[in-house]
Amino acid sequence: MRMLLIIISVIGLILTILPSLLVFNGVIEIKTHYLLMTVGMVFWFVSAPFWMKSKSLEEEEA
Repeated sequence: MRMLLIIISVIGLILTILPSLLVFNGVIEIKTHYLLMTVGMVFWFVSAPFWMKSKSLEEEEA
């Protein structure tokens, strides 16, 4: 499960960086850029907190 969350987080980060480069090079339009950036943001903020917990927090929960 943790590996799936990491993969989703990485996809989210890619979707926040790659569209900017594509707009800069004229490959995609700005509206597509906004959509991809929003999807990437949601992917990152939904998945990252669950696998980025510190070890001290995990020890307190156990």
